[in-house]
Amino acid sequence: MPNLTPGTYPAFITGYLGFVNADTVQEAVEKYSAGIADFFKSIPDNKVSYRYAEGKWNIKEMLQHIIDAERIFAYRALRIARHDKTPLAGFDENSYAEYANADARTWEDLLQEFEAVRNSTDLLLQSFTEDQLRQTGTTNGEPNSVEALSFLVFGHILHHINILKERYL
Repeated sequence: MPNLTPGTYPAFITGYLGFVNADTVQEAVEKYSAGIADFFKSIPDNKVSYRYAEGKWNIKEMLQHIIDAERIFAYRALRIARHDKTPLAGFDENSYAEYANADARTWEDLLQEFEAVRNSTDLLLQSFTEDQLRQTGTTNGEPNSVEALSFLVFGHILHHINILKERYL
């Protein structure tokens, strides 16, 4: 888990951060980005509508959730890095999933969007200076640093990859 200063991130993201074995954001980008993309590209088309239980997301819906969450995490990091002190609201991932219409999209389309978002996020994260990474703002009513949000991008994806491996594939 990254060595983050206590009080610079919400306690509830600690589980996600535990999936990340990197000391710096740059190291996380280099260590995880290619493998993450390869993992999702390796999922066969005939599996993408699979749900392991009633009421659970299928793989397409999960990937859409990952895309949406990454955009939100990156947006939060950008605002905080630019010294925007406006408190940033939380989001309801279930509502987002309900209205995303992921099932109507092709797997190829979702993969293409995922790759674009991932590339954009990596470029943003790599652009942050040490001072910007240390900036802290408020997300969902709690302190959160740019550095913690940057690691959260990877921890959140790795969390879902773990679920996919254990329950879907």
